[in-house]
Amino acid sequence: MYIFISIVLIALLTWFLFRKKNKVIVLDETEKSAYKELLDAHIDYYQKLSDLEKSRFENLINEFLSGVTIEGVGTEVTATDKVLIASSAIIPIFGLGDWQYKNLTNIILYPDTFDKEFQFEGENRNILGMVGSGYMNGQMLLSRSALSKGFSASAGKENTAIHEFVHLLDNSDGTTDGVPENLMAHQYVLPWLNMMHQEMHRIKEGKSDINPYALTNEAEFLAVAAEYFFEKPEKFQHMHPRLYDQLSLIFNQKPVQNVG
Repeated sequence: MYIFISIVLIALLTWFLFRKKNKVIVLDETEKSAYKELLDAHIDYYQKLSDLEKSRFENLINEFLSGVTIEGVGTEVTATDKVLIASSAIIPIFGLGDWQYKNLTNIILYPDTFDKEFQFEGENRNILGMVGSGYMNGQMLLSRSALSKGFSASAGKENTAIHEFVHLLDNSDGTTDGVPENLMAHQYVLPWLNMMHQEMHRIKEGKSDINPYALTNEAEFLAVAAEYFFEKPEKFQHMHPRLYDQLSLIFNQKPVQNVG
């Protein structure tokens, strides 16, 4: 039975990949109004922006949703799902002008965690989200349960969808290595690497409150630290002032200024 499910899922994912990519979805005014209401209800980052910044955020949300296909596997994609996904995409790039995710075409939403064979039923389902590679290049897979939790009151300093979009930012220079060189001046690359390795050593010794998953490699360190940076900026700045300053340079944002 599981083999059959795997074949069906892989066939669906392959269809998503090779379907026509240049289709542009035009949002009507009713949709835009509904998305604004959902932003007010669910996105803390958006709620703390000025009116002018909110308008820009809304426009970026609409542009993102007009250019990326979001598909559900085993679930129906709702307007709330779309707003949470789009917000996860826009938050990391909000300070980067007209930057776009040129390395993303489709987002595939699962109802819950999934495994390496893209199954969302059975055992060994421990993947919350991932950026596709190889034949899955240009795809992002997300768990709805993880997506929703990232914007809930119980999220803490974790947000899976933001984590995955930071991987895409990192990869925009051609390599997912924790050093987004097209977002950093050259003189900051070596200090950033040293800073990462120092903090990874502290995590290993149990002297840091950053999620130990950051020890996986430099790419995961950047994504995990970025989650903390955007979700709990005041605490992150207090606990990790040097990391906060460096991420402020990378993302061209100081999210602690929006806390109030």
